[in-house]
Amino acid sequence: MGRSRYEEIAESLRQAIRSGVHPPGSRLPSESDLAARWAASRGTVRQAVALLASEGLIGSRQGARRVVLRQERRQSFEQLNSFAQWARAMGCEVSSRILTRTTRLATDEEAARLDTAPGSEVLYVLRLRHLDGEPVMVERTVYAQWVAPTVRALPEDCVSIMDSIAERADIVAHHGEHLIDAVAAGSEDARLLRIRRASPLLRQRHLTYTATGRAIEWTDDRYRAGSVVFNVMNSAAATPLERRAGPGVGG
Repeated sequence: MGRSRYEEIAESLRQAIRSGVHPPGSRLPSESDLAARWAASRGTVRQAVALLASEGLIGSRQGARRVVLRQERRQSFEQLNSFAQWARAMGCEVSSRILTRTTRLATDEEAARLDTAPGSEVLYVLRLRHLDGEPVMVERTVYAQWVAPTVRALPEDCVSIMDSIAERADIVAHHGEHLIDAVAAGSEDARLLRIRRASPLLRQRHLTYTATGRAIEWTDDRYRAGSVVFNVMNSAAATPLERRAGPGVGG
């Protein structure tokens, strides 16, 4: 399926921003100018501009033209994309290295998350992720046993496990649950990310399911401070975020 018109316009503007045609602090052409340039309706242009705003590339004040923002690495939860898909969309060079693949018994939490019997076997994978050559995230994932053979067969430098298992075995992530908090770097995190022990890390834990609700993976991702910003948009009509107390915190 080809791109929609507004996605084509957004991609052209995205590339212009990243190449410096529209540097940080500058203003984009008006909606009417963009509509004329693309021979598109203002509604279509408005959709393209809104998409760039959701990615954190541009901002505005009401009634003002859109301003190009400093380009942070923002990851949106609006779509369920793999780390590699997100990184490439941001124009980053992404690489990964699988450090450990071990079959072991699931912990009680892992069994509950993956909806499997306590003591069932799972595949534990430790992976280091890089952006533009820098280590930015340590990924610890347990895969359900029905997924494990496909993951075990992947090369160590597989850039995207989720993309690969979709292509090889038609195991497709359809929806997920995300938990976000902050933790201190342990010895292993510090060594892999080249930071001091106890440095703050942004942690994202997520559970991924197929369209039929079958659990695929339970993942603990730990990002080096300053390497990524999570971007969530909500409204009074639809609030996808839920704030919860951490372990041991009373209500």
